[in-house]
Amino acid sequence: MIETRHTFEIERTLAAAAFGNQPESWPLPGATTRNQLWLRAVAAGGQGRYGSAYRDLAELRRGARAGRLLSLAHSTHGSFLRQLGWHALARRWDGRALALAGADPEARADALIGLAADALGVGRFAAASTLLARADAELVRADAEPVPDRLPVRRRWVGAELAMATGDGPTAVRHATEAVQLATAMGVASARHGVKSEVVLAAALCSAGQVDRARTVAEAALDATDRHGLIPLRWALSCLLIDITSVTFSARKLSELRDISAGQVRRAGGTWRNA
Repeated sequence: MIETRHTFEIERTLAAAAFGNQPESWPLPGATTRNQLWLRAVAAGGQGRYGSAYRDLAELRRGARAGRLLSLAHSTHGSFLRQLGWHALARRWDGRALALAGADPEARADALIGLAADALGVGRFAAASTLLARADAELVRADAEPVPDRLPVRRRWVGAELAMATGDGPTAVRHATEAVQLATAMGVASARHGVKSEVVLAAALCSAGQVDRARTVAEAALDATDRHGLIPLRWALSCLLIDITSVTFSARKLSELRDISAGQVRRAGGTWRNA
């Protein structure tokens, strides 16, 4: 009974760090199950601690042959590579994730959304659109088990990014706004998904010519990245605000935040593609 309670407490702590309201939690407890390994990796990656995340994902993959968690381990690895600019490398991991997903709707949707983001990152916009349509089919399959709330949010991030890349600002804003709304409505409030949705919304507003509103959204989100220790998102917002000129943060301060964030990621095991 004590061991069961301890396992439950670890699971709850890791879930709150990965998908809940405590993404800044560190150090994280040691994982005792395969699902906990995945949660630890997701939480560490959100903080920019890629070395720790890669180790947990490697342990999760070790000895496993198939199944939902093995597929998610590959998708998550691909996501981290993509965050650092390695879209072509991420495609290999997401492709393998799809092959391993079997009929599991969560794993299939995760892999397809990742593949769409990979295609978008290398300029294959038609392929990205096709892959998103396939992901949509997984998300609405009548006979599928309910998928986690995070997946519709992720799908709209990529939809917004695709619209931005193809010059459709209003559609980008619509998708990003829906992402913010869905993240807010998630069963267990996910601070990381909320902040990332605000990042995407700020970029979408820029693409639609609404720079003043984009600046307001981005500045508020930058404060949230500090509160929650979301270093990769702090780097992204610093870059965005440098481009559109913040009225709250000086260019010097933003450059410092950008460079400090990039350095923290490098020291924690992340390799930037354009560094």
